[in-house]
Amino acid sequence: MARVKGGPYGYRRHKKVLKLTKGQYGTRSKLFRRANEAMLKSLWYSYRDRRVRKRDLRKLWIARINAAARLNGISYSRLVYAMRQANINLNRKVLADLAVRDPKAFSAVVEKAKAA
Repeated sequence: MARVKGGPYGYRRHKKVLKLTKGQYGTRSKLFRRANEAMLKSLWYSYRDRRVRKRDLRKLWIARINAAARLNGISYSRLVYAMRQANINLNRKVLADLAVRDPKAFSAVVEKAKAA
């Protein structure tokens, strides 16, 4: 049986892969087989890292809140517990933003939580 090469469709597929890997180093952007490997790997990394980004941001927010809380004489875990008791419903993103941009407002939140 004759070998089927794909003709214009194969060419189109190769061009699509090479376009996706433009900017990669060496043969990863020039040769189809290496480019295809690079493309599959980079698409997997981007899929995975869209999920990892959320974890990383949460870790960053917690670190910022903890640092600011300790400046106000309380640890992160005690602050979160005190806020829950005082019924202060601010998420970590907003709290971290307050801690960085408006330390006075953050201190007010801490004092309110401590009082409860």
